[in-house]
Amino acid sequence: QLQLVESGGGLVQAGGSLRLSCAASGRTFSRYNMGWFRQAPGKEREFVAAIDWSGSYTYYVDTVKGRFTIFRDSAKNTVHLQMNGLKPEDTAVYYCAVDSASRVVVTDRRLYDYWGQGTQVTVSS
Repeated sequence: QLQLVESGGGLVQAGGSLRLSCAASGRTFSRYNMGWFRQAPGKEREFVAAIDWSGSYTYYVDTVKGRFTIFRDSAKNTVHLQMNGLKPEDTAVYYCAVDSASRVVVTDRRLYDYWGQGTQVTVSS
């Protein structure tokens, strides 16, 4: 079983930065693709960013391109989401997730089989 724990959320003013971290335990996750999703109140959980198992390929939703960066430290079993230029519309609970089956990076949340508990990000205007 794989456990994921997110951290790094908080309250920040528009234009500010936060770095989210996701620590994995229980299994070696270095072979798996990882993703970050977010869910705002009253909305569905949406894809934000993903990284392949090697760390060499990343993919972002258009609304965060150029502002967010996903990267991983496999030696420490962690994946991070650096968020710069935050906007009020980025306010949401952010979740990290593992896709243990796909060979390529995917954006469909139904294909991710392990999830963290989420961390709240609030961006004030």
